Amino acid sequence: MIKTLSNQVVALAGLTQSVHLVQQIARRGVVDEEIMRPCIASLLKIDAEDVLDVYGGLPELSTGLRLLEKQMGSPDKVDPELSRYSATLLFLERTLMKSKDKAEVIRRGVRAVAERVPAVGLLDESVLAGLAGLYQETISQLKPRVVVMGEERYLRNTDNANRIRSLLLAGIRSAVLWRQCGGSRWRLLLSRGKFQREARRLLSA
Repeated sequence: MIKTLSNQVVALAGLTQSVHLVQQIARRGVVDEEIMRPCIASLLKIDAEDVLDVYGGLPELSTGLRLLEKQMGSPDKVDPELSRYSATLLFLERTLMKSKDKAEVIRRGVRAVAERVPAVGLLDESVLAGLAGLYQETISQLKPRVVVMGEERYLRNTDNANRIRSLLLAGIRSAVLWRQCGGSRWRLLLSRGKFQREARRLLSA
């Protein structure tokens, strides 16, 4: 992947969109499938030619870009819960990359799930259950664990739990892209203004 600011912002938007949906499911028990689709699809785009191709184009990330633009702005507009989810996944991605066995489990598992998609559809319950199982088998075993806050009645629902875990795995995928495009913790801390301006530019593109 080419290491450009634009590509970094696209990857961060993908991450932000995934954790936003996690938040929505946990709080309300519902999810916008049109916004969820590119996040889950990104997991299956293993051999994509560029970062935008992973998500299917800029329009698919409009929600993530809008939220990212806000998250990179003044502190009073930042959603601390979204920031916590994103920061945790960015940290876990680095830990995952040091565990070749777990990374290989995810690669093999995603390929197996991808083979079922043409027959049943991307957001089929069996697909999401398969991705959620991969998350439990790998990322859930790493520290720190992602603590999802929300309504207990929604979190206990099996379908919701599978959606949340699948989206967290999609967040990890975006975190991998972020690193591959040259993203780093220091860039995130020191270049918030640049990321905000680029997100704004991409939204108007």
